[in-house]
Amino acid sequence: MDTLAPLSYEDFAKVDIRLGKVVRVEEFPRAKKPAYRVWVDFGPSLGILQTSAQVTVNYTHETLLGKKVLGCVNLGEKNIAGFVSQFLLLGVTDENGHVCLASVLLDAPLGAKLH
Repeated sequence: MDTLAPLSYEDFAKVDIRLGKVVRVEEFPRAKKPAYRVWVDFGPSLGILQTSAQVTVNYTHETLLGKKVLGCVNLGEKNIAGFVSQFLLLGVTDENGHVCLASVLLDAPLGAKLH
């Protein structure tokens, strides 16, 4: 098991992870690996942000639309094959290395911060 240097609570508090809802999904043919362009509504304070996500194995357009997801919204923008990614969509990999998106089981308002 890899061990990492301890992180202070103050450092963790700087990471802004919010709850959002997928409102739009498109194919992303310019991506090197199969991916979607995804737009997520993070509520009134952050609005709709866009990102690229390599989640085509475990998700279709239909299963993503309306899905509540978690995203890190304060990492800055990144250009991915000409598409501006405004946040990092969070997930874990399954036994085959494919992404399973992080979500919440109970209702919470869009934009709610992960603690």
